[in-house]
Amino acid sequence: MRIAILTGEYPPLEGGVGDFTRALALELQRQGHELHILTGQHGAPAVADEDGVHVHRCITGWGIACHNQIVRQVAAIRPDVLNIQYQPAIYEMKGAIHLLPRWQKRNIQAPIVTTFHDLRVPYLFPKAGQLREWSVQQLAANSQGVILTNDEDYVQLTHMLGNESPAPKVRLIPIGSNIAPAPPPGYEPAAWRADQKFSPEDFLIGYFGFLNRSKGVETLLEATAALVQEGIPAQLLFIGGRTGSSDPTNRAYAAEIDARIEALGLSARVRRTGFATPPEVSAALLACDVCALPYRDGVSLRRGTLHAALAHGKAIVTTEPQVPSRQLRNGENLLMVPPEATPEFAEALRRLWREPDLRARLGQQAARLAAGFSWNRIAAHTAEFFRQLCRQPEPSAS
Repeated sequence: MRIAILTGEYPPLEGGVGDFTRALALELQRQGHELHILTGQHGAPAVADEDGVHVHRCITGWGIACHNQIVRQVAAIRPDVLNIQYQPAIYEMKGAIHLLPRWQKRNIQAPIVTTFHDLRVPYLFPKAGQLREWSVQQLAANSQGVILTNDEDYVQLTHMLGNESPAPKVRLIPIGSNIAPAPPPGYEPAAWRADQKFSPEDFLIGYFGFLNRSKGVETLLEATAALVQEGIPAQLLFIGGRTGSSDPTNRAYAAEIDARIEALGLSARVRRTGFATPPEVSAALLACDVCALPYRDGVSLRRGTLHAALAHGKAIVTTEPQVPSRQLRNGENLLMVPPEATPEFAEALRRLWREPDLRARLGQQAARLAAGFSWNRIAAHTAEFFRQLCRQPEPSAS
């Protein structure tokens, strides 16, 4: 198949949706498909072949004028399917992308499939109110196919669409880790920790991901402070960049976190890797004793940071999901506490400090769960869904 993927975020921009899109495109290309990425102009070459993926950095902005630019590019590429990667921040919180399937169906001669990385609504304009949810509903209802990445979004979208007719075909395809467990050559965790001035006795708590309010970092800071007050040699490592390229509002939140670290007396206990390459991120994750992910809205399989921790076989402390998950099991492959519950979060960390055998068991089960979210499987399921919508036959076995 010839597949076009539209995304407001793609490397060199930093962000989870961009990383996901690149990983998916590379795997689809490896499986024999022709891949074209349509994205914004970000200083990189306007058209480039990047590891066999054709990248068209041709969209000048995400207002309504982007429709004509997208239609022209799709007409030139003539794909079998157009896949929109959706998350509101990557489209500058504007509403034009939501109306693309409804307004341009006649001009885009290919099925439109929207992958929802979450169902958050765009800003649009002051006092937009119900129009925000309506815009997301329109994007889903007018796409010929919808891909969701987690159970809670599946439940919410079904409720949102109601009796919308004709209803799109919906497929649940979880994402995978954008960071493979592949540290630099010659890597050894103890040596890495020593080089970073961590002692063998330190209880190294890793936090991976950008800073934004949904991540609940205050809970982690307060829990870490409680451990330190008890004499536990806790150290907190922030892995990766501070804020992504798509949502500048996170910078204000990052400044609040800095102030909170100082107020809690944790300045000497907190380290940051800063922006790091995938092998460097992998090295840092592997060196941590545990990974802490205190999401305010509960753990979800839509979170790439969760998948990275699972793939690296880490004992994870996180928060209870909004919708019960069949795959995430408290006490079996991670520990879960209520969101924003600092005492319970501290107790879960304390338990893992005291019970290294539990850390090892949870890490083993996390890695086993991660094996089900391989990019090979994700790409194969995605391509199979595209084929159904395009009414293309399965490729013959060679």
